[in-house]
Amino acid sequence: MARYLPHFPYPPAKDGYWEPVTSTLNWCEEDYYATEYSAEIVNTLTNLMFMWLGFKGIRSYPMQLVDELSMIYTTCLMVYASFSYSRSVILRVWLALSLTGLAIFITLYYHYLQDPVFHQNAYALLTIVVVFRSMHTMEVTLRPKWRHSTEEDRLERQMKGLPVPTKERQHYENVRDQKTLNTMWFMVCYGLVMFLGGFAIWNLDNLFCSQVRRLRHQVGLPWGLILEGHGWWHVMTGLGAYLYIIWGIWLRHCLNGRQDEYQLRWARFWHIPEVVRTADTITQDKKSI
Repeated sequence: MARYLPHFPYPPAKDGYWEPVTSTLNWCEEDYYATEYSAEIVNTLTNLMFMWLGFKGIRSYPMQLVDELSMIYTTCLMVYASFSYSRSVILRVWLALSLTGLAIFITLYYHYLQDPVFHQNAYALLTIVVVFRSMHTMEVTLRPKWRHSTEEDRLERQMKGLPVPTKERQHYENVRDQKTLNTMWFMVCYGLVMFLGGFAIWNLDNLFCSQVRRLRHQVGLPWGLILEGHGWWHVMTGLGAYLYIIWGIWLRHCLNGRQDEYQLRWARFWHIPEVVRTADTITQDKKSI
């Protein structure tokens, strides 16, 4: 079927302008087939935001590690945000110092080993920790039976003479938070599918590189660009990371008891979600001015 589509053949690979080669990894995309100034054109185009930093940085092997280590530093910040909420100042300071020490250790040890597998394992472990921590926080914050906000809990507190919300208010909060919880779980699963799907495509691209290259040459350009697994890795993991950030923002508003002030705007799953203030909150702010 591909031969009936308009296309032109892949040009042969050529020597590149940026020599010598000092990259830590060489992906499945062929080098310098589009232009001698870009080793991997799809990799470059899907990383436009980082090009400025790349040109400003020092083109030496140790400095190239910073590009990969930024993933570790960002995830350490997420770990701090997940574990420091509502903790004492002493514990927050201890956590910040511990994570800073961990980031320094990973940086130095990675520079010593110069093994990408170590970096990938460290990043995966930190990501698993922060995701599962956020899942636990989400459940205990929003699910009625875990936060003791069922009707039985309300009656028990009432019998003890403790302050309780009205039955109607508690029902409203439970329905609201259960709906929020269901949407959050969908967002989490969707984000994981995007992230793990991009990771799987990237690994298949590496494992079957020779076969993928032959297939790209068979279909020709521009259709072969669709088969660049490393580009899909950037797009899908970027979307997965964005979903996690939006999830974290929304969860933080729920932790602060501001569910009625903010809402998730996400009409369809293929749309880009965002957390926005509710219309009632905006109206109240305008009236108070």
